[in-house]
Amino acid sequence: MADLGDPKAALHHYLQATRDNLIWKLDGLSEREARLPRTATGNNLLGVLKHCLNVEAGYFGPAFGREFPMPEELVPMQAFEEDPQADWYAREGETKNGLINLYRRVGVFADQTIEQLPLDAPGQVPWWRPGERDVTLHRIIIHVTTDLARHAGHADIMREQHDRAIGLRRENSGVPHDYDWPAYVTKLTKLADRFG
Repeated sequence: MADLGDPKAALHHYLQATRDNLIWKLDGLSEREARLPRTATGNNLLGVLKHCLNVEAGYFGPAFGREFPMPEELVPMQAFEEDPQADWYAREGETKNGLINLYRRVGVFADQTIEQLPLDAPGQVPWWRPGERDVTLHRIIIHVTTDLARHAGHADIMREQHDRAIGLRRENSGVPHDYDWPAYVTKLTKLADRFG
């Protein structure tokens, strides 16, 4: 267990917890189920994971003068000129298990940056606007964790819509068990309808 009284350890702990939550949302899904668009803009569970692994590789890599050991496995910046959604879906040759494995390796890479540098270590985000590119490791850990948490929320909703697998973590959902969800939804719908 991390010493959550230590600021760096606490930040790192919550980043890792968010990574783990993203991965577990793919548990038990077939390739099709993981890739299937679930929103009007094509969001899908595997695409969210792929986006997040590319986010981490960039912010904990080039922003601090490091390069992921196998950059060809990531979505190159040039790909976004052709398709601005290039990192939001798995290509035909990519698999769910392959992308989960890649995300874990990106996590190890990002962890090395976090472990090797102090929180006040300077970095520069080349894709941010001039004048806003200078950052610290502290800021980037918060930035990335916030971004990943937002996408973990997307994954929560998509997975719930798929098969009602809900909750914060596999071992502790944070959601009441044996709850009458249909009755709850009916109650909320009636309440909302009063304002219709």
